[in-house]
Amino acid sequence: MVKPLVQKIENQQKRIDHYFVKTGDKIEVHTRIIEGEKTRIQVFKGDVIAVKNGRNNNRTTITVRKFSGGFGVEKIIPLHSPMLDRIELVNRGMVRRGKLYYQRLRKGNSAKIKPKNVW
Repeated sequence: MVKPLVQKIENQQKRIDHYFVKTGDKIEVHTRIIEGEKTRIQVFKGDVIAVKNGRNNNRTTITVRKFSGGFGVEKIIPLHSPMLDRIELVNRGMVRRGKLYYQRLRKGNSAKIKPKNVW
C-alpha cells in the first residue's frame, strides 16, 4: 500500500500525454541526455514488447526492443520520467498478446511485427 504523501507527490508528477502506447507498437522515444553542462536529445526507435505496472500507476514502464548491429537491445523506460521528452508513434502492430517476450528468441524477418492497416 502506498502512503498518502507519496501518492500525492506521484499524482503531481503524472503525465497524461503517453497513454496511447500499446504492446506491439513501433515507437520513437526521445530522451534527454545530460553530458556535463550540455543536454541533448537521444532517439531510441523500436517495438514495445511489454507495458508493466498498469495504466493508472505513476510507476508505469514500457520495454522497447530494437536490433542494433545484429544484437537485440532492450530498454526499460518509465513513462512518467522527467527525462522523457516525447514518444512518437511510428505504426501500430497487429498482436494478440499483452507481453511479447517470445520476440527475444527471434531474429531477422521472423522478429517483424505486422503493422495494422488502419491506425
